[in-house]
Amino acid sequence: MNKRDFFYDLPEALIAQTPIEPRDASRLLVYDRKTDAVSHKHFYDLPELLRADDVLVINNTRVLPAMINGVKDGTGANISFLLSKRVDAHTWETLCRPAKRAKVGSRFTFSPRLRGEVVAEGEEGARTLKFEYDGVFEEILAGIGEMPLPHYIHEKLEDKERYQTVYSKALGSSAAPTAGLHFTPELMERLKAKGVEIVEVLLHVGLGTFLPVKTDDILDHKMHSEYYRMSREAADKINAARAAGRRIVAVGTTSVRVLESCADADGTVRAESGATEIFIYPPYKFKAVDALITNFHLPESTLIMLVSAFLGREKTLELYRMAVEERYRFFSFGDATLLL
Repeated sequence: MNKRDFFYDLPEALIAQTPIEPRDASRLLVYDRKTDAVSHKHFYDLPELLRADDVLVINNTRVLPAMINGVKDGTGANISFLLSKRVDAHTWETLCRPAKRAKVGSRFTFSPRLRGEVVAEGEEGARTLKFEYDGVFEEILAGIGEMPLPHYIHEKLEDKERYQTVYSKALGSSAAPTAGLHFTPELMERLKAKGVEIVEVLLHVGLGTFLPVKTDDILDHKMHSEYYRMSREAADKINAARAAGRRIVAVGTTSVRVLESCADADGTVRAESGATEIFIYPPYKFKAVDALITNFHLPESTLIMLVSAFLGREKTLELYRMAVEERYRFFSFGDATLLL
């Protein structure tokens, strides 16, 4: 299957540059697979669109202020590093720009309390950095790091919390699970009052989010691994719901990746943690996901391939063309879809 099979035309004006206020005022395109019906709602309508016994699976990861700038020893060159995945207490996998100035052995100063050395090189600007620091790494990072907004967002983010979900807990992501950005505390309470059960899982979004599919044949694309965790409590709740015939509604592709990574053929999920490289594309038989809430994704991305596996490629592209005609806002700070 060719990556061009997942291309669609998008006017640049429809790429959302800033988050909408309030969060749940974003638009919501609703598609019912059984009836082939489309409706246009707002995210605050979600409690009326879900069933009272649905299970909403959310990813409680929290985004690191993972973009840091370093000054190269000897030359004074300024280099940007995006922290992607922690290897150990002092070592991180990163994405570096410009990478040609960050060879193995190069040393950088990020602040009076933080220095680092490149200890390994990878493809596409990947560099492994070993840090030396005085104090708590996360506290240092909070003072010097910037939110790693995607390349297509050109506006400065005034409030860092707007690139966090309101239910974020576990610090470790290089990007937000953006389908969750639409939720407000009030909306969460309305969902609970409706009877919707909310279950938390974890996936730390990593380097792969920032890398395009470069191979023509998508089967040649290699997914980067991401850490995930399905707790025993979460697995028990999901398995009990499935046994009772209740729907599992995944919030975002990251929640889908957790559910499908630890699901058996019958849809039973295992309590486990580890690294996943799961790549979901058509045709794929979903085992643990009945419905999906997700944003509109980039052309030819692994994320639109996942949605195409859920809906079918032609239907996905048809809905995306409709969204363009209806002037929906696209990508991280854009509008959402509810796929039932």
